Amino acid sequence: MTGTLFQLSFSLAAPFWLLMILAPGWRPTARIAASPLTVLPVLVLYLMMAVPVFPELWDAVRSPDIDTFRELMALADGAGAIWAQVIAWDLLLGQWMYLEGRRLGISPLVMGPLLVLTILLSPFGLLVFLALRAVRKPRTRSGNAVPDRAGRATP
Repeated sequence: MTGTLFQLSFSLAAPFWLLMILAPGWRPTARIAASPLTVLPVLVLYLMMAVPVFPELWDAVRSPDIDTFRELMALADGAGAIWAQVIAWDLLLGQWMYLEGRRLGISPLVMGPLLVLTILLSPFGLLVFLALRAVRKPRTRSGNAVPDRAGRATP
């Protein structure tokens, strides 16, 4: 059962990732990405795996140390619950990156591979995105730069 839930957790998130990567300009994609409710199905799976190992999970988060966490991860439900949690938070992170990329006018040709990197190795994807975001200026809907704090338009 746990193996099935483990596999299902990414399958439930995949359609949202596919929309953001393959249909970034489609109007419903932005509406869907703006909703935190996309992670609810994955969180239900998380609960299904976390509840049976809740005492071990609580021990691992109440006073974290590597041995307690290792014991939790040795349990199928413990590893499955952590995986589902990672999938849910990665999806929320990807949705924020997608929306922020649109706000900043970052090309979907850049954001697509960056979102794939985030699916696979979210800390690396986030670091690259934050670096890109730091050098990008927000754009208005007309394509002009947003004024800076002094009121000057930046190119």
